[in-house]
Amino acid sequence: MADNSTNSAQTAESDKGYWQANLRLIYISLIIWALVSFGFGILLRPMLSGIAVGGTDLGFWFAQQGSILVFLALIFFYAWRMNKLDAEYGVEEE
Repeated sequence: MADNSTNSAQTAESDKGYWQANLRLIYISLIIWALVSFGFGILLRPMLSGIAVGGTDLGFWFAQQGSILVFLALIFFYAWRMNKLDAEYGVEEE
C-alpha cells in the first residue's frame, strides 16, 4: 500500500514537471510570436523603416512576411521540442 502511494506521488511530481516545461515552452513561443508580429510589424516599424530588405523596409517586411515565417518556424520548433520533452518524461507516441 505504501509503494502505491509513493508511485502515485512520483507520477504526480513527474506530471507537474512535464506540464511546467510544456507551459514554459508555450509562453516563450507566444512571447516570440507577439514580439515579432506586433512589436516588429507595428510598434517598431518606424525604427525599422531605414533598413531595406528585398526592396522594402524591414518593418513592412515583418508585417507582411516575416511574422508568418517566424510563426511557421515556431510551429516546427514547438513540435520538435515537445517530441524531445515527451521522450524525456516517457510519454512519447508510439
